Amino acid sequence: MKFPKSVKRFCPFCRKHTEHKVFLAKKKAPSPLKYGSKIRARRRGRARGSGNLGRYSKPPVTQWKMTGKKQTKKTDLRYQCGVCGKAHVQREGFRIKKVEFE
Repeated sequence: MKFPKSVKRFCPFCRKHTEHKVFLAKKKAPSPLKYGSKIRARRRGRARGSGNLGRYSKPPVTQWKMTGKKQTKKTDLRYQCGVCGKAHVQREGFRIKKVEFE
């Protein structure tokens, strides 16, 4: 998807419309304490292996696995104000394979 290198947007810091430079932020590595990781750990029995965790009257815990993989990553577009130099993010990311600035 093609984006312009600069665009006129509202700057929340200057509180007026100014020229902004558009750039893509680098993706950071996911934290091990993200929501999905906590869910996986809980379903795994908090990393204690499988088993019925001391409850002998119930069947053992079945191993649960997240399946599938997304084709694309969500964009993280940033807009840097030409007046104050501060950057702010777009409200919502959307999935695209390739980002091009022209």
